[in-house]
Amino acid sequence: MRCVVVREHGGFDRLLLEERPVPAPGPGQVRVKLAAIGLNHLDTWVRRGVPGHTFPLPQIPGSDGCGFVDALGLGVTNCKEGDEVVVLPGVSCGVCVACASGSDQLCRHYHILGETGDGLCADYAVVPAANVAPKPHGLGRAEAASICLVFLTAWNMLVRRAELRAGETVLVHAGLSGVGSAAVQIANVLGARVIATAGGERKCGLVQALGAHHVIDYRSKDFATEVRTLTGKAGVDVVFEHVGAATFEGSIKCLARGGRLVTCGATTGGTVQISLHQVFFKSLSILGSTMGSKGDLRTILKMFDQGRFRAVVDRTLPLAEVGEAHRLLEAREAYGKIALLI
Repeated sequence: MRCVVVREHGGFDRLLLEERPVPAPGPGQVRVKLAAIGLNHLDTWVRRGVPGHTFPLPQIPGSDGCGFVDALGLGVTNCKEGDEVVVLPGVSCGVCVACASGSDQLCRHYHILGETGDGLCADYAVVPAANVAPKPHGLGRAEAASICLVFLTAWNMLVRRAELRAGETVLVHAGLSGVGSAAVQIANVLGARVIATAGGERKCGLVQALGAHHVIDYRSKDFATEVRTLTGKAGVDVVFEHVGAATFEGSIKCLARGGRLVTCGATTGGTVQISLHQVFFKSLSILGSTMGSKGDLRTILKMFDQGRFRAVVDRTLPLAEVGEAHRLLEAREAYGKIALLI
């Protein structure tokens, strides 16, 4: 089978297209014949490397995918050969207290496909049977391959960690990014007032079409000043933060008294300054979040079946153009997600 392999960190030329034997599923596993692979910024970090973090190279990247069940390992009963499925990106032990409590993302053995082991950027992949679910009927394969990681991340941030409620106001940074576009839709379904940021007139229009009530063009306006104006200087109840150093200080300024900032990433850098006086005088909460539970993800997939959410896919490319897909992501030239077609 063909697969994309990262043998050493670096530029786009480090994404090697290689041949490997087709893997066989073991007990409790299924083999998926991939039809589409959704890219995430995580894939670019695996390729470039992250200071202080060790990836188990050589490695096949890719955390999101859609395809067909091709073979079953011993004891698998939740699916059958030929089923069209999406792959759930988080893998856990399944037996610890966290897993049994429905918080499998807190399992000590939790890992993300394509991050701490081989992922989905290949013709075939073997995954635990617990990590496949039926593809939502209304989605094409590229769309279905582009939703799991970002929607699960955004759901856990807003629903579980920040506990966003109807009638509250939330600021979503980079509203056309993968997690941002998911957050705009989730916050809207929850009944919140959504203020989002985006870069450029076209992106702002697309974010508004997703359900944002107000969109700030961060290229031409200071988002913190605009948020104060839009909220009558009261601030927002929740900030959905994943940008990091470039926005963190302004995000803190945007929070109302008792506000919550929830963050899942730091694409512009993870070292920030914060005044503890602001935190305790305004009773602020700063919350971290990574991924979410398989149970929540299955709920999200049902909501796609109900037409409550939609995938935002900018374009599709063949597997051999994975380097160009990485370039588009890093240059922020994509108006939504990018999927690779097999």
